[in-house]
Amino acid sequence: MDADAARGRVLLEESRESVVVLDDADRVIGASRRARQSIHGLEEGRTIPEGLLSGDAGIIPLVVPYDVDGRRERLVYLSRGGDLTAYEELRAGFTAAVSHELRTPLARLLSLLETATLPGEDVPDLVDRARSEVDQIRELIDEVLFLSELESGTRVVSLGKVAVRPELDAVASELEERASRAGVALVVAGDAGIELAIRPRMIRVVAQNLAENAIRYAGPGATFTLSVERESDSVVLRGTDDGVGVEESQLPRLFERFFRADRARASRGTGLGLAIVKHVVTQAGGSVEALGGLGAGLEVRCTFPSAG
Repeated sequence: MDADAARGRVLLEESRESVVVLDDADRVIGASRRARQSIHGLEEGRTIPEGLLSGDAGIIPLVVPYDVDGRRERLVYLSRGGDLTAYEELRAGFTAAVSHELRTPLARLLSLLETATLPGEDVPDLVDRARSEVDQIRELIDEVLFLSELESGTRVVSLGKVAVRPELDAVASELEERASRAGVALVVAGDAGIELAIRPRMIRVVAQNLAENAIRYAGPGATFTLSVERESDSVVLRGTDDGVGVEESQLPRLFERFFRADRARASRGTGLGLAIVKHVVTQAGGSVEALGGLGAGLEVRCTFPSAG
């Protein structure tokens, strides 16, 4: 029964919806992270804020009553009137963006295949280039699916504690050869004892996307540093490079899906790496920001609540 209760707590906490559990006196027994972050005054043990159950606060409640151990409780889903419309607009925009991003490598692939049928062409070279386009398409599809799983809650981000530094070391080791080919040096720093309440896989996802971003865009001769440190009651994971940097006006947009800064538009990246970083970090209760400027390198700062 304890295991069932623990599973239920994780499912509630990680729900992508604003969900609240109430007793028969309208006191909050539990609430999802999204509900606590989006609804002011929502606290366990206290009565649910006035107006939420009646719909007077501009939030639409869906109430599901049930009995447990002879007690009457209610599961309440809370949504705003425009949520569905906003979601449909987001979904349509995302679908259009994916379609647009797939067209370019598909067009190049078709052109290479057509060229390979012409007499006198270097077929092995064309096949290698076609294989590269297929890899680009596969990478895009994999990242779109991963991002979709993050947004739907299929991928659980926070569960248990894990030491951060060993995961950063593993990512740097995996990418060392690729970074060397790009002329980018990789450095890892930080206390090996720092822990986060996040799955090891998700730490590696964040670190890998930060490192790959630098490998693609920082430029030859740059140094990229992955570091983790404590700051007050938080843990900060940084990805910092001293490369070409990004226009300051474009920094806030780096976490948008498919956005590429002007100097990066000719690259072969998917434009989803930093969007994935943002989703992982925010689902773990943290925040992200990008700092730097053109010619001043780039720092992506991921701040997490301390695991204690």
